[in-house]
Amino acid sequence: MDIEVLGALAVREQGVSITPTAPKPRQVLALLALHADQVVPVSALIEELWAGAPPRSARTTLQTYVLQLRVLIASALEQAESGGEENPAGRRTAKDVLVTLPGGYLLDSGGGTTDVREFDRLAGMGYRAMDSGDFPGAARLLREALSLWSGPAFADVQGGVQLDMETRRLEETRLCALDQRIDADLRLGRHRELLAELTVLASRYRTHENLHGQFMLALHRSGRRGEALDVYQRLRGTLVRELGLEPSAAVRRLQRAILMAGPESVVEAAENADDRLARVG
Repeated sequence: MDIEVLGALAVREQGVSITPTAPKPRQVLALLALHADQVVPVSALIEELWAGAPPRSARTTLQTYVLQLRVLIASALEQAESGGEENPAGRRTAKDVLVTLPGGYLLDSGGGTTDVREFDRLAGMGYRAMDSGDFPGAARLLREALSLWSGPAFADVQGGVQLDMETRRLEETRLCALDQRIDADLRLGRHRELLAELTVLASRYRTHENLHGQFMLALHRSGRRGEALDVYQRLRGTLVRELGLEPSAAVRRLQRAILMAGPESVVEAAENADDRLARVG
């Protein structure tokens, strides 16, 4: 089974789509797919579907949605078998793929791929490369991890409480990887190449201090000191106006370094601020 949730939902068994078009079964599959090979409690699925106000028939209705998914799975298995696809694990049935267990359901990936797991694997390798000072390797690995995203997680799924929470969590992991990849690129002297991307990111994430700090540094290194200071003023204005907060000490130090010192001092100040900025963003 191949599972993609970092963008539009796509779940394929033996290469055949089992993704339903109806909104509720789609929600059920999305939550099961995100937690593939793990039991998803019935209570979590009910909360996802009805947000704390389930009908009396909630369990029966959920079973109906599971049955609809199994029909799609069975059809996919039949198509694969008729097409001569070999299954090394032996012939699976729909109930082997979408398993009923005490307290919940489990989507058995059969050792297939999931984009979330691949993202976590590549991002983890990228973080370890950063920690060891291998900035080219970190930039490459984190860029590869981020390329798995084709849009917001579950972009075409009408999410409930559970999926909305998971979407926010996944977006945070994406931002962390993006932050580290940009940091690696800055350390490799790719400040000019980053300017277009950081222009968009600073506009999209108007209170994200670390991205703004990286934008300031990239502008300054590109000889655009005044624009770097303008970025700081816009960030400060947004933070004060919307959150009642001043920029963090790390960002303020970076602003002072740009204002008063040469490029070498700015680089040193920025590198000393990296850990603090990461916590703020």
